[in-house]
Amino acid sequence: MTSSGVDRVPSGGDDLAGRVILVTGASSGLGAHFAAMLAARGARLVLGARRRPLLADVEAAIVAAGGQAISIALDVTDPASVAAAYDVAEQAYGPVDTVIANAGTNVEGPAIDLDIADFDQVMAVNVRGLFLTVREGARRLMAIDPAQRRDGRIVIISSITAQSVSPGLAVYSASKAAVLQLGRVLARDWANKGINLNILCPGYIETDLNADWFHGAGGARQVAGWPRRRLMDADALDAMLAYLCSDASRFVTGSVFTIDDGQTL
Repeated sequence: MTSSGVDRVPSGGDDLAGRVILVTGASSGLGAHFAAMLAARGARLVLGARRRPLLADVEAAIVAAGGQAISIALDVTDPASVAAAYDVAEQAYGPVDTVIANAGTNVEGPAIDLDIADFDQVMAVNVRGLFLTVREGARRLMAIDPAQRRDGRIVIISSITAQSVSPGLAVYSASKAAVLQLGRVLARDWANKGINLNILCPGYIETDLNADWFHGAGGARQVAGWPRRRLMDADALDAMLAYLCSDASRFVTGSVFTIDDGQTL
């Protein structure tokens, strides 16, 4: 690792070389980690999020490590903002052929007390925003002559909460279940369009969204209840994500991959 925390790009690249990858929610947490990891494997990264100063830092770290990246202010809930992000990406690198739909949010507190505006915000980012992001990417890929483009790859980041009962996370869990099923249906709809779409359901990794919880007594009790009594490392998803973005995954679409270190056992 370099002092910036980003792996150097391997000499000669690998099977992600030449791919143009859009990562949403790329300003911090898993999104920033995904972007650095994919750039280190030879991809050209388009970093999208609302927090532009943080995005600039992620971009700078990737470039300093020898990778290629541009950052774009992106509000995934706004169709115009999503379209503009793809426009900028195409001007810089050509068509986006790979999308990591990672942007997400949550609100804390019991559902009985939840403000409806908070409910709407979670659904707007986690479901509407993801739908707008992947649909725009698919539309643009389908508009290109298949002989002139690389096969598309879309990876939706869902959650283990989509398929297991997580007290206190009713709305977040519902949003993640929605995008899981949305992804499976879209994978079927686009299966003959040269686009593979798969869903990752990660277990708990410490991020900006959950750090306060896991540093408290409640989080400690939750971890103690898991078979291995630990959070996953930040790189837990790297190998699977890189595979799903690569040409090697050409026969994999509509699949749901749970990577949780046994947290749901």
